[in-house]
Amino acid sequence: MLRRRALPFIVGISALLSACGGAPKVVVATEAAPVSAALREQTADQQVWHVLSRLSFGARPGDVERVRTMGIDRWIGEQLRPERIDDSRAEQFLSNFETQRASAADLQAKYPRPNQVLQQLGARGDRSKLTAEENERVRQAGDGFRRMSGEVLSARVARGLLSDRQLQEVMTDFWLNHFSVYIQKGGPEPYLIAEYENSAIRPNVLGRFRTLLGAVAHSPAMLYYLDNWESAADSTRPRLAPPPNAVRVARATQQRRPGQQLPRGAPGGNVMEPAPLTPQQQQLIANRRRGGLNENYGRELLELHTLGVDGGYIQQDVINVARAFTGWTLRGPRQGSGGSQFVPSMHDAGEKTVLGHRLAAGRGEPDGEDVLDIVARHPATAHFIAFKLARRFVSDQPPAELVERAAETFRRTDGDLREVVRTIVTSPEFFSHAAYRSKVKSPFEVVVSALRALGAQPDATPRTAMMIGTLGQPIYGHQAPNGWPETGSEWMNTGAILNRINFGLAIAANRIPGVSATGWPGADSLKNAHLGQQVDGVIAALLGGSVSPETRAVLMSGENPFLSSAAAMDTTARPRKPSVADPEMESMTPAPGVRVARGLPQGRAFGALPQLRGLPQIVGLALGSPEFQRR
Repeated sequence: MLRRRALPFIVGISALLSACGGAPKVVVATEAAPVSAALREQTADQQVWHVLSRLSFGARPGDVERVRTMGIDRWIGEQLRPERIDDSRAEQFLSNFETQRASAADLQAKYPRPNQVLQQLGARGDRSKLTAEENERVRQAGDGFRRMSGEVLSARVARGLLSDRQLQEVMTDFWLNHFSVYIQKGGPEPYLIAEYENSAIRPNVLGRFRTLLGAVAHSPAMLYYLDNWESAADSTRPRLAPPPNAVRVARATQQRRPGQQLPRGAPGGNVMEPAPLTPQQQQLIANRRRGGLNENYGRELLELHTLGVDGGYIQQDVINVARAFTGWTLRGPRQGSGGSQFVPSMHDAGEKTVLGHRLAAGRGEPDGEDVLDIVARHPATAHFIAFKLARRFVSDQPPAELVERAAETFRRTDGDLREVVRTIVTSPEFFSHAAYRSKVKSPFEVVVSALRALGAQPDATPRTAMMIGTLGQPIYGHQAPNGWPETGSEWMNTGAILNRINFGLAIAANRIPGVSATGWPGADSLKNAHLGQQVDGVIAALLGGSVSPETRAVLMSGENPFLSSAAAMDTTARPRKPSVADPEMESMTPAPGVRVARGLPQGRAFGALPQLRGLPQIVGLALGSPEFQRR
């Protein structure tokens, strides 16, 4: 009986498992002017809600009226020029975040890892021999490191919530996922993340793709994450300068006495004149654990960052790209806070051919810069980036005609991302019936859009950021370089749906900092209204004014049959303990998983929730509805 009652709503919410298909009739518009409103299939109200759900992290109280008054096209034009938008509210809040203004070196000096302190104390993991004062120093180091790491995550959520440059934040989210790095990589990565986001990514998200690509290639966070910092020419390859071992051998050769043996690895013939080693080079030598070519960055640059897996390159291109980037490394690799640098003694100075382009021998750092030029302007890159952007903004399976028009804009404008995005978000496909509510929100989007819808205050603690991890998407927590999924089927299963429903109820139960289910403008007038008026008011304020009959029935009844059905089907499962790559980051790792929610146990992530009544109950159920979970 319970499952029969649940069926209509389950069918409705299960639609989250796949996006609406079908491509609209294509009408080509020039970039000089937006497509005529007469060619848009969505109603005027739908267009307002649509742009706010796709080009921002959701409508805040008053946003719908503002966009309606301003006009869709003017608002889009404004968002495409974020540098002209006053963002003082977000900047003022973030000015209190040390990670948003301090350098990676300063953060590392102030917030060392506990194991680093243990090494300084000579304990090497054994705290039993430490004094009480020394143990307290280690404890404070752990607290400081976790506080610093949590601040990086909290700042990301705060910008999504507060910033008036919403398209810039949506694009920052997109490109951080495209150029994904992993905060638990170890080494210096946690100290480098904020600088990576604020210096390499956010300022370049609507600029030239080549500029963005170059900023990422030079960023310490990417150099460390994909191991390029330790990539050097193989022993059989010529180098731009003598390697450190050759310098050592040369010095010993020049100074050896008759009969004295050369150091191991000394050449038998002529030795290059040694040059003095800088402190950075000495540190580089001391910290390197293995030598030779590392292909990680070369492979991901082609497969994930530019051409795509079907972009027409071969394995030899991967090898030669990796060779071109040898010597692109870090100052103090294990510390990593000194920034990036080029070390000639690590660079493969031989001739290379990349995608049919010859790179002459003996050049050095320009090899890598030329590779970036080649791949940024490759036709496959134009199509790959256009496809990913169309998938983000339009549908999981974007119309081929739209992708080709966006790719043509990319080629024609030399990778001007602002114009590529403009082509997509002013297109008939973007404003089609099929595109409306066709995308499933990621956990980050679910949380931030809920906070924005209710006019929440920003959370300076990591609690809200960790809530995103609980829903299956820990910030900077994707271990593989391919980033989080962009298609709804990858996010949705029974456990994920349960977690999302319970998240809405947790907000209604005041479990989320800074937000109240009854604190948004207009809520006061509904508190004592009849049930039907309350439901209508919540639908108008949070759900764009239209929902399915099944959703309305849930809001009227105050019961979500999906929760009851799931509870009846699972009474024995228990959450699993998360797997943590870096124990020092465990407090920042959401339980119970590191990707999408898997199975029914995940639905228990919010613990026992109180029985809700009245307006809070309606709001909580609305946030868990299929309509709110889509954008």
